[in-house]
Amino acid sequence: MIDAAIFVLLPFCLALAAFSDLLTMTIPNRVSAVLLVSFLLLSPLAGFDLAQIGVHVAAAAAVFAVCFCLFAANVMGGGDAKLLTASAIWFGFNASLVEFLLYVSVFGGVLTVAILLMRSQENLILAARIPVPRLLLTAKKIPYGIAIALGGLAAYPSSPLMQLAFAQLS
Repeated sequence: MIDAAIFVLLPFCLALAAFSDLLTMTIPNRVSAVLLVSFLLLSPLAGFDLAQIGVHVAAAAAVFAVCFCLFAANVMGGGDAKLLTASAIWFGFNASLVEFLLYVSVFGGVLTVAILLMRSQENLILAARIPVPRLLLTAKKIPYGIAIALGGLAAYPSSPLMQLAFAQLS
């Protein structure tokens, strides 16, 4: 039961956040809240001790501090900052957090270039009746929740909880 929750919760929440950001340019606060609370509930049940949980909380706090500064500078949206923080707690302070953040950066760059190219061809897209969410073409921001979700999904197999779940299945 614990392994099933570990396998499903983060991917489901990330997918939900990505689709919400794509369609509405918002990420529901409850998605980030579910990620944080579920990690805090699952990690001790999966066998993490208090020190390991503390390291994961510290990683989330560090990511939050950087995101808060980016949000204050109007570089990052609040939903993106909360989702990135809530996802970071699942990776902790180790190589999987670096992997996660690198994936988010790469996917974010590709996403940004793709959306800017789409926006430059807005008239052609509308004339061809290509089904693209209207907000994607008209909003001034990038739905970075998509990049966060893709980065999280790509890095998740190397996360400590997944590694523990894989070990228990073997």
